[in-house]
Amino acid sequence: MRPAQRWLLAAAVTAGFLGGLAACQDTLQRERVAICRRALPAVASQPGIRLLRAAPGPATDTVRVDYAEGNRQHWLTCRFDAGSTLLALATEGSNLSGPALYMLKRFYLDTPDAAAGDPADH
Repeated sequence: MRPAQRWLLAAAVTAGFLGGLAACQDTLQRERVAICRRALPAVASQPGIRLLRAAPGPATDTVRVDYAEGNRQHWLTCRFDAGSTLLALATEGSNLSGPALYMLKRFYLDTPDAAAGDPADH
């Protein structure tokens, strides 16, 4: 194989790897956004919330969800590990305690009710 062909092959392999990595990151980000969005009905103080925006948060491995309850706008931020494990959840009023976060994950986020209550679907 000539040097030019080796370079072209190396470039193609690198591009394929980076493309696959980007696709994985997009999938991970979508999964994180969905988890954070689905937590919203459990932490909102009243029913009838409206999802305004769900996107990457201000820090690495975070997602921010902006929503409205009536005429007031609120936010929540979810922090994740390197994957999609929820490590912390904060609102403008407080941080969810460790036991409350455990209960949220164990008894709500891992159930069909969380998927059915996803504000993006309403």
